[in-house]
Amino acid sequence: MVFSPDREYPEADVSHVGRKRLDLAYAGISPSQRLDIYLPQAGEGPFTVLLFIHGGAFAYGDKRDVHVLPFLRGLDHGYAVVGVNYRMSGEAVFPAGVQDVKAAIRWLRAHAGEHHLDARRVVACGTSSGANFAALVGLTEGVRLFDDPTLGNAAESADVQAVVDLFGPIDFLKMDEQLTAGGLGPADHGKPGSPESLYLGATIADVPDLVRAANPMTYIDDHMPPILIQHGTKDWVVPVQQSIEFARAIEERVGPGRCEVDLLEGADHDDPAFFTNENLVRIFGFLERRR
Repeated sequence: MVFSPDREYPEADVSHVGRKRLDLAYAGISPSQRLDIYLPQAGEGPFTVLLFIHGGAFAYGDKRDVHVLPFLRGLDHGYAVVGVNYRMSGEAVFPAGVQDVKAAIRWLRAHAGEHHLDARRVVACGTSSGANFAALVGLTEGVRLFDDPTLGNAAESADVQAVVDLFGPIDFLKMDEQLTAGGLGPADHGKPGSPESLYLGATIADVPDLVRAANPMTYIDDHMPPILIQHGTKDWVVPVQQSIEFARAIEERVGPGRCEVDLLEGADHDDPAFFTNENLVRIFGFLERRR
């Protein structure tokens, strides 16, 4: 099967948010480089930033699609919620998207005062391919591959203080064998037209160095922020072993306590179980303990 990036998610109704600033440009290379800021209804802050990075197979999705709605619960917890768009695989290949997200964080810090943001506190949350970005942003502070000074605000830091990774792909070259072993699938991530191949600009088996560079496990070290990883045990798109091995690698290299992992029994990819009130309480509880 060859991947077709024609799928779109419904747009979220954000009319209930009274204080918002939409479609702000954080860089000038592409119209994709835009973000939305949502502020709590009351107070002048400064508010901790919850950065939502949408998924969509590295090829589709939007900062204002329905996946932002659960994260807008952060407004009730005193967060400024920011949805970010970035260049996707049809426009620019790896590492452009991650560079964009880091540029957005730098822009937020540079403009924190005018938008009531706490420049010291940014947490990155992502779903699916956006979770890969969130993990990379959290683990690659100072890695020059992911920094493009031409995107602006180079003097600002792009580090984050916590990461939430919801069912993100980690090691692209293992996905097919893991899906097959679990009786799930289709196992077609290794094909030339797969989302991962389009994202890297080449069939993944032909570019193992790029696969390694796009793998958050490559960058695990003692300086990484705390991370919450959640994955469904019946994920037919991104096998649960991706998150299991990621969490195991963190514990082996950094020790216990830096990573928390929840396996949602029977949950599929992008399952509603991730966005129930119970699970959102879990996610925001994790963030509150590290605020």
